[in-house]
Amino acid sequence: MYKKILPALCAALVLSACASSPASAPFAGKSYVLMGEVHDNALGHQARFQALEKAVQAGWRPAIAMEQFDVESQADLDQARLEQPDNPDYLIQKMGGKRWDWPLYRPVIAMAMRYDLPIIAANLSRQDAGKVVKSGLSSLPDAKALGLTQLPDGLLAAQREEVRVGHCNKLPENLLDGMALAQIARDAVMAKVMKPYQARGVVLLAGNGHVRRDMGVPVWLPNTLSVGFVESSQQGAFDQEQLIAPANRTDPCAGF
Repeated sequence: MYKKILPALCAALVLSACASSPASAPFAGKSYVLMGEVHDNALGHQARFQALEKAVQAGWRPAIAMEQFDVESQADLDQARLEQPDNPDYLIQKMGGKRWDWPLYRPVIAMAMRYDLPIIAANLSRQDAGKVVKSGLSSLPDAKALGLTQLPDGLLAAQREEVRVGHCNKLPENLLDGMALAQIARDAVMAKVMKPYQARGVVLLAGNGHVRRDMGVPVWLPNTLSVGFVESSQQGAFDQEQLIAPANRTDPCAGF
């Protein structure tokens, strides 16, 4: 069930497990496709882009929802595309900021422009996430509409553990719940912005944690196809996963 593919052998056939069927086949008839990433792993970005590009070249025309843009920036993003519709560098310059390694995202932005695919700002803003950390989910005006007034059983505990491990077990205990709630809010917001594009299909590009079936966007959005691009197997977390070689990085916990 789960795809485990060596990038050196199968980069161009990410979702087909080296079979002869085209990489676009798993996308056929799917309204919501969630494609994960390890943010600083260039090999993973390349493999994901190749799979997505192959599907688009085969005729699929999804909207592209991106964690890298906050929902409040949608009007500015659209304006940048109107001003220079064929210039991904202009859009990145106008919208990018310093939070992301934009050369890794440039190919998909350029492809969206080339095929005139909508680019959807999908993330909860840092300002609103900060409010959730401090004051809980009720600080969001649309918490009820997002379905956040009553969380599924076990979700907060699972996210809390992810936050703990992701921060090297060094965060103060009193921050864990708030930061876990912020992650939950991000997932609910990403699910919400994808729903209007169900008919044409929409791809979410986001960190692997956001596309996990057990605690990410699929909790809030039915009928998703979740694909993890991971450096070590997380069997059961995704519908499909591709193993990628780990990025060369210093120990993230060394200076925490």
